[in-house]
Formats: sequence, C-alpha cells, structure tokens
Amino acid sequence: MRETGLLELEKMPLRMLFWELEHCSSSGASVVAIDNKIEQAMDLVKSHLMYAVREEVEVLKEQIKELIERNSQLEQENALLKNLASPEQMAQFQAQVQTGSPTSGAPPALPPNPGPGPTA
Repeated sequence: MRETGLLELEKMPLRMLFWELEHCSSSGASVVAIDNKIEQAMDLVKSHLMYAVREEVEVLKEQIKELIERNSQLEQENALLKNLASPEQMAQFQAQVQTGSPTSGAPPALPPNPGPGPTA
C-alpha cells in the first residue's frame, strides 16, 4: 500500500508520545496531559485508518469498473454467438442446460452435414 518510509514517519509521533508518557508519569504530570496525549494518538490512528480505507475504496472502484467492462464484453460475445448458432446447436445447448450436464470448453458436436459432396 504505502512505502515503509512514510509508515516510519507516522510511527514517530507515537514513539514520542510513549516517551513523554513514560517521563511525565514519573514526574507526576497531570491526568489531563495524559488524556491529551491519548487523544492525539487516537487522532493519528484515525487519520491513518481513514487514509487506508480511502486507498482501498479506490482500488475496489477500479476493480468494479474493470468487471463491468468485462461483463459488457461477455454479454456482447454471448449475443453474437447466439446469433451465429444454428437452431440445432441452440436446442442441444438448452438440453445440456436443463439436464445440468457440464459443458466443456469445446463447442458441441455438430450433426453430420447431409449436403452435397463426394461419397465413398
């Protein structure tokens, strides 16, 4: 997601906060100061999470866009194949769909063509 250098920069305020909490607590600093430091740390965590969520939303939006485009291409291909298929092929396909038999990647076998041609 982000470079490690930037992540290290974000950790510095937390390190400083913990250092200050350790040193202030030994000198009897007030509870208000500690509460402020905790609030600052929570704000830092919140901003980091919001950034990460925004980043993830952008990635997901791009994936959705690509999937919509792919779906459109497949719908066009499907319509073209339906138009090119013979009624026999469509009937055979419908029968396979109804029986639930798996269709392989290969097209269904065509019935022999009784058209003109040399005979043996």
